[in-house]
Amino acid sequence: MLTLAAFLLALGLLIAVHEFGHYRMAVACGVKVLRFSIGFGRPLIRWQPKGSSTEFVVGAFPLGGYVKMLDQREAPVADAERHLAFNFQPLRSRVAIVAAGPLANLLLAALLYTLVNWSGVQQPAAVLASPEAGSVAARAGLIGGERVARGGFVGAEPRDLQSFEELRWLLTRGALEKQDVRLLLTPTGSRSDEVLLRLSELDASEANLELFHKIGVVGPFTRPVIGPVMAGAAADRAGLREGDLVRQVGSTPVLDGQQLRQVIRASVAPGGAASAVWKISRGTTELELTVKPDQQQEGGVLIGRIGAYVGAMPELVLVRYGVADGLWQGLVRSWDVSLLTLRMMGKMLVGEASLKNLSGPLTIADYAGKSAGMGLTQYLLFLALISVSLGVLNLLPLPVLDGGHLMYYLWEGITGKPVSDAWMERLQQGGVAVLLVMMSIAIFNDINRLFG
Repeated sequence: MLTLAAFLLALGLLIAVHEFGHYRMAVACGVKVLRFSIGFGRPLIRWQPKGSSTEFVVGAFPLGGYVKMLDQREAPVADAERHLAFNFQPLRSRVAIVAAGPLANLLLAALLYTLVNWSGVQQPAAVLASPEAGSVAARAGLIGGERVARGGFVGAEPRDLQSFEELRWLLTRGALEKQDVRLLLTPTGSRSDEVLLRLSELDASEANLELFHKIGVVGPFTRPVIGPVMAGAAADRAGLREGDLVRQVGSTPVLDGQQLRQVIRASVAPGGAASAVWKISRGTTELELTVKPDQQQEGGVLIGRIGAYVGAMPELVLVRYGVADGLWQGLVRSWDVSLLTLRMMGKMLVGEASLKNLSGPLTIADYAGKSAGMGLTQYLLFLALISVSLGVLNLLPLPVLDGGHLMYYLWEGITGKPVSDAWMERLQQGGVAVLLVMMSIAIFNDINRLFG
């Protein structure tokens, strides 16, 4: 129920903001708006304010909306109202009206990011867990426990990193854009250490968990503490208890929760999971317990499981900005997400990125519910991300989208004459076909993610 409510609220808000951008700009340009609709199909709610020429509608099918303006191409326009018709407006006014929808979504994203920056959010500190062997982080000399103070692309000025989420965003951009990243670590001795992560060498086509395993930065540092234990599971049979601090597994010293999880997963052997002696601290008592993980299949691969939560809560920091800094960071984050979205779409077009990056309504609904369940701040961040995606998608030069109409107006501005009706019809048909293909791929990806 929460997932459905969160999804419908997100959809309604983002569509309303998009169409309101078109509506307000049309009114500002002196165009008569006949209908403002959230959703398509049979009207569920309709009203018309006194003295207004606009009918406001909520349709039965929520995936979209529209603003219907007076336009001679759709219906005859009386001579007395020609100056109010969209198609009789100067080119600059038509461009402004069409562009206002996507820009409204981008401005909403910046506002949401800014509100989160002002209110503050608890996030894991930028302290690194033990990297996987052979990963980019391991090859760079990182061992786990390092605290990252600043970071940036090679050739650019590094900036302060207040949280692990900011670090992960930097690494995601670096991997997908094939840019090396410099990390400046908090000094642990007489000087500050600098580490170069050669992310340009990665074959990164999709921002998923596998990518972070390749980078070697999967999650923040956590103490190797045992959490709740399932009755009858391997941890319970071995005598492990909630709160136990794991010091060593076999001959391997354990530094953090991430490393301990890796050791457990890799404990499989041809005849079953291998047992090992664990050295643990339980309060002031030092113990040695023999633990034999259970063997399970995950994605066709055998892994070890102990049936207990592994790793303590990470160190948390409050990330909050002042008025000016919060606004600036909100604008910067919106710009960065927009550019990354465009780059990913371009890479998918030329085959350099996986089409699995496309998401449809099922995935969006799933994330809406999960983010809403995590609290208002996470839901606002989810709304900001989807608002950026909606704005950027609508600016693509694809007929039937706002960007396609802007492409027509660019042609008109260059040649001095509009696109012919015959060409307009062909382009619209092609745009619909491309859009249907994109939607089909996105829904296929949704089904694979959720039910595969």
